[in-house]
Amino acid sequence: MKRLMTAVTTLMLVWEDRLKRDERGSVTTEHVLWAVAVIAIVGIVVAAVKTFVEIQAGKIN
Repeated sequence: MKRLMTAVTTLMLVWEDRLKRDERGSVTTEHVLWAVAVIAIVGIVVAAVKTFVEIQAGKIN
């Protein structure tokens, strides 16, 4: 019985350790997704401003 309890306790500790690692990875994934979203938004804004400036510069000539 003592061996069974030791085995179960060991499995629980290993499982808990895996869950902790999985959670830490999800935070990293979330940060990467936010970074990609911010870069995409900045790219869209830059393209819009560039287009606006080029149109206004074309009207000057």
